[in-house]
Amino acid sequence: MRLALRNVARAFGATRALTRVDLEAGVGEIHAVLGENGAGKSTLMKILAGADAPDGGEIALDGVPFRPRGPAEARRMGVSLVSQELSLCPHLTVSENIVLGDEPTRFGVLDRARITRDVDAILKEVADGRIRPDARAGDLPLAEQQLVEIARALVATRPRCKVLILDEPTSSLGQEDTARLFALVRRLRDEGVTVLYISHFLEEVKALADRYTVLRDGVTVAFGSIADTTPSALVEQMAGRQIEQVFGRDAAARAARDSRGSDDVLLSLDALGGDPKPARASLTLRRGEVVGIAGLVGAGRSELLRAVFGLDPVVRGTVRVKQWSGPASPRERLAQGVGLLSEDRQGEGLATSLSIADNITLSSMPSFLVSPSAQRVAAARFIAELSIKCSGPDQRVVDLSGGN
Repeated sequence: MRLALRNVARAFGATRALTRVDLEAGVGEIHAVLGENGAGKSTLMKILAGADAPDGGEIALDGVPFRPRGPAEARRMGVSLVSQELSLCPHLTVSENIVLGDEPTRFGVLDRARITRDVDAILKEVADGRIRPDARAGDLPLAEQQLVEIARALVATRPRCKVLILDEPTSSLGQEDTARLFALVRRLRDEGVTVLYISHFLEEVKALADRYTVLRDGVTVAFGSIADTTPSALVEQMAGRQIEQVFGRDAAARAARDSRGSDDVLLSLDALGGDPKPARASLTLRRGEVVGIAGLVGAGRSELLRAVFGLDPVVRGTVRVKQWSGPASPRERLAQGVGLLSEDRQGEGLATSLSIADNITLSSMPSFLVSPSAQRVAAARFIAELSIKCSGPDQRVVDLSGGN
């Protein structure tokens, strides 16, 4: 047995993130770790990666007690984590990020020839060589930053990699990069590496994993072979109840949506051009519609939304929001009823050192400046509506699980 956990527990003050976690993963196995938001998955992975320490329980790696004193020691012992939250140094190059903390030396100086060789090889493996080693990490699209994170984890542990932890690795990847990642993970499994794979995409889990463990509220509630279960059974184990799709309600909502205001245009774009993208984009959004924007990574989908919201400049074409025409600032877009949910929640979407109430009401803060109680009431409504697992509106966002 490569990895064995017994009764692992971890609390943060009065909040118990893990109460009783058991998990076993063999050599050369892809093991899915599943659970709803706040189930304790990321906390468990941080413990295995040496970033946190358990309050109780036992962990063994290849039959030997495993209690690393930090991430560097965990990597030296063969355990590496690709975190859900990107942790690149944006001002450094791709190459510098990949070898950071484990720079190869020769006679006391950096072995630049080896760095170039190792980085070129791993980038070819994870990104088909399309990411330049000398590119500034902060200038890369989010998907390519995710691939750099994966490359760094592999370089840091090879050839001694025993356990590779992937926490939501495809959340920013397109289909082509996801397929390449899956091929890489299977190749690592065939080399004897144990892969712990966290994902909310159960189709991925069924396609990739050999076995699974389900956590619910910090407790192991199910485990077994992926081949012997179904996505619906996994969902039921994760939620602790039977989940039914309410087709009737969905159909009624769709019919109501389709019957109202089909000619009421809320957003129209005509040959919109931004800096650096999009080159030329046109679309019309009517009241009650959901419009999907598709394209490969790098096609300009995110840049289009940023230009509409006012985060990136509009250099040509027209944008019209209801009765307002022309470019606008994010503050003006908010006043017009436009919101943006960024793909980069850590860098742009949240002020993680502030409370849940602060974050939820930041976009309309003037309304709450004289009434903290109203701020908490507004936050409490969304906490209930979105089932955010927390101790209350005053809890800091940084202390929440990734999904929450």
